Amino acid sequence: MQRTVVGRRRRTTAWVMTPAGVLLAAASAVSFFVNHEGVSVQGQSMEPTYRRGERLVVERIHADDIRRGDVVLIEIPGPYAGRPVLRRVIGTGGDHVVGDGTRILVNDEPLHEPYVVHDEVVPEVATYDVQVPEKRLFLLGDNRANSNDSRYSLDEQSGSVAASGVIGRVRDSSVIVATASAVVVGGLLTFVGIGLGAAGHVANRRSRSVQPPWAVAGGNR
Repeated sequence: MQRTVVGRRRRTTAWVMTPAGVLLAAASAVSFFVNHEGVSVQGQSMEPTYRRGERLVVERIHADDIRRGDVVLIEIPGPYAGRPVLRRVIGTGGDHVVGDGTRILVNDEPLHEPYVVHDEVVPEVATYDVQVPEKRLFLLGDNRANSNDSRYSLDEQSGSVAASGVIGRVRDSSVIVATASAVVVGGLLTFVGIGLGAAGHVANRRSRSVQPPWAVAGGNR
């Protein structure tokens, strides 16, 4: 009797744990591949943050989710012929952006940029004072001395580009770690669930194979 109860409990746990593990692993993997893509850095405009040849993970996002400071993969018409490029978002729609070649002010607040190397300044594009139109972005490369960005087209809507051209934003390695962890946990739940189900089945079989004494005695009458 005890073996039957134990076996039933194990099988019940397995019925819950196994599908939950499969669902967690599958959902995590599918979500990652649907919402992210891998890209390779092609130029030097985002150095030293991202270097040529470095592999990055880009999260697909809606234009409304873009924030200042995001590094985005964006399609820019004109000099790039629609090719996706990586640039940092300095200003979004409605922002007042001022640059003097040394520092940048956004809405009169100094922008802290530890990712930028200020060893060189490009004189002809060092200063600007723009109001970013709605639904557009003011973009700069982190390598300010070697980046074709919003500074070079200030006469075209204040150098801004359409936010609708954003493909996604760069994510750090934590998203890969989180996804891998979820897949591993899901796999462990599935493995344990299958093990409990098998153990419960064995326990039930053993309980049926052992007949109580009264059953034997009753059979001799």
